[in-house]
Amino acid sequence: QVQLAESGGGSVQAGGSLRLSCAASGYTSGVSRMGWFRQAPGKEREGVAAISPLYGTTRYAASVKGRFTISQDNTKNTVYLQMNSLKPEDTAMYYCVAGRDPTWVLAPSRYDYWGQGTQVTVSS
Repeated sequence: QVQLAESGGGSVQAGGSLRLSCAASGYTSGVSRMGWFRQAPGKEREGVAAISPLYGTTRYAASVKGRFTISQDNTKNTVYLQMNSLKPEDTAMYYCVAGRDPTWVLAPSRYDYWGQGTQVTVSS
């Protein structure tokens, strides 16, 4: 089992920045991908970004590419999501995820472990 604990959410005005953190614990050696999903009220969960803990390679959703950056600190088993140039449409609950599937499909079914979520609200 892998436990994930997010932090760093909050409220910000459009154009501002936030950094989310996700601390992983438990059997993390079996994890091939870590990432972030988000879900806005009335909408489906959307994959935002993913990273390979072993190689550090990354993938992004088109909606956030160039504005968000996913990174990791393997010494702390922590993944970060730096969010810049935030827009009101980025408002959502953000979830940290981890999965054993080594593919780069940003779909909820490909991730085995989910955090509780942290709220991000962007006002115009």
